[in-house]
Amino acid sequence: MTPADLIATLGARALQTRWLVRAPIRLYRAGLGFLLGTRVLMLEHVGRKSGEKRYVVLEVVDQPGSGEYIVVSGFGPKAQWYRNIRAQPQVRISTGRLRDAPAIATPMNEDDAADALEHYIRHHPAAWKRLRSSIERATGKPVDTLPMVRLRLAG
Repeated sequence: MTPADLIATLGARALQTRWLVRAPIRLYRAGLGFLLGTRVLMLEHVGRKSGEKRYVVLEVVDQPGSGEYIVVSGFGPKAQWYRNIRAQPQVRISTGRLRDAPAIATPMNEDDAADALEHYIRHHPAAWKRLRSSIERATGKPVDTLPMVRLRLAG
């Protein structure tokens, strides 16, 4: 099981345990993000109301080009990080090999997001099955589409 699969299998119950969900953030901030592999990244964004730095670890759905990452909002458009990047698209990302790299976050349109999700499902069917199950348990709704965000390294 990859680190991304492990994160996906935490499930709805673990999502209510703040320390467990935030543990990967501590690894990234300590410079140990490489331990989580290449299918996850940490996104630093700015709170739309507070103006404070916020952090979330997300699964990388695809890496279509150099310096480009696609991530998914598993809890839809109401997820705090998703709402924050819509208000302030200048973000920073950390991956296994990058630390605090400036990037621009751009929500994808529905067609592009659906294509990205299909690509992910084809390439990671077991991870999708676990992720979908976790999202559906947490939200109580079936998953048909999910908002996707394209992160492009700045400069």
